[in-house]
Amino acid sequence: MKIGFIGLGNVGAKLAGSLLRNGFDLTVRDLDPAAAKPLTDAGAAWAESPRELAECVDIVITCLPSPAISARVMEGRDGVLAGLSEGKVWLEMSTTDEAEVRRLGAMVESRGAIPMDCPVSGGCHRAATGNIAILAGGDRRAFEKVLPLLTTMGRRVLHTGPIGSASVLKVITNYLASVNLVSLGEALMVAKKSGMDLSTAYEAIRISSGNSFVHETESQVILNGSYNINFTMDLVLKDMSLFQSVAERAEVPLEISPRVLEIFEDGKSRYGARAWSSMIVKRLEDACKTDLRAPGFPVEMVDDEPEEEGYEVRVRGTSHI
Repeated sequence: MKIGFIGLGNVGAKLAGSLLRNGFDLTVRDLDPAAAKPLTDAGAAWAESPRELAECVDIVITCLPSPAISARVMEGRDGVLAGLSEGKVWLEMSTTDEAEVRRLGAMVESRGAIPMDCPVSGGCHRAATGNIAILAGGDRRAFEKVLPLLTTMGRRVLHTGPIGSASVLKVITNYLASVNLVSLGEALMVAKKSGMDLSTAYEAIRISSGNSFVHETESQVILNGSYNINFTMDLVLKDMSLFQSVAERAEVPLEISPRVLEIFEDGKSRYGARAWSSMIVKRLEDACKTDLRAPGFPVEMVDDEPEEEGYEVRVRGTSHI
């Protein structure tokens, strides 16, 4: 299979790198040619436009910052849609709006091609090692066709149902992660102001009912002072807004989400749109005139998940490893 990859940002470049390292025939495209250079130097081909890329590959993957950008890449004069034909597959790996991915999916189907939404979750460090989770929405036969790609880029793969279902679940998980991050900042500050050693507090949370993926990853970059989680304030606000839109369409009256949105809007105004999302705890650090540092805490983030061989695939209630 010939694979095309559009969008070589923090996550996209790492996913594309996994494909290239594992021997896939890869063509890449990004607005910034410099972002593609490590991949083209390693053997990937370059496409001058999304249309050119779509014409020369079997599967097109897009991994882009927003629904609006995805729409431009797909629908532009030299966009992906213009290059699609019978039997080709489009994988939308961006975090996007489920209504938008269904709209674009219908246009893909009108070209005789097959659409799927396959957002990822787990952070850039796991994208780099092929250890990320992938949610896959779309036709079951299409899912089976692209499964070799998905299990190259990610370790845990879940088929979520029809197209759009994966995008709904992705914004739900990102919403939960954002709420968890804010609450962790409060928990750690209360621990420190109560005289607790933060390294000990980290371990206590990690081995107890308060533990979470967000704690095991983002608390580390807070305690070591780097804040570097490779995810920014503006992306949190985008994802939170997508979650809010899903909830509004479903007529669910939310109480926590609007407040967390306000907190991140304030964080963006204080520290900038491109500040790392984990810097949201700095609001409390500034208010309390106290930093959340643990002397001697690892400078590099440690991934506590064991590096097991193989992968796990789930198809709505069934699984195999």
